[in-house]
Amino acid sequence: QVHLVESGGGLVQAGGSLRLSCAASGRTASSYAMGWFRQAPGKEREFVAAIDGSGSSTALRGSVKGRFTISRDNAKNTVYLQMNSLRPEDTAVYYCAARNTRVLVTTTDYAYWGQGTQVTVSS
Repeated sequence: QVHLVESGGGLVQAGGSLRLSCAASGRTASSYAMGWFRQAPGKEREFVAAIDGSGSSTALRGSVKGRFTISRDNAKNTVYLQMNSLRPEDTAVYYCAARNTRVLVTTTDYAYWGQGTQVTVSS
């Protein structure tokens, strides 16, 4: 079993930055593939970023490329989402997810999910 806890969300003005963290518990969580997703009111959950178990491969949603970065610190069992140049359309609840595989996973096919953290970007 893997337990995920997100933190770092909040209210920020357009153009600002936030760093989300996802702390994972569990003996082998440090080797799991991890992802970030977001869901805005009335919309489906969508992929934002993913990183493989080693941290050597990453993937980003097109609209966040050049603005967001995903990284991980396996010694701390933590994955990060650095979000720069935030836009009002980035407003959503952001979820962290984990799956027991070392390869990139860019779909919602994850076994474990966090409770989410709200990100609100004002114009």
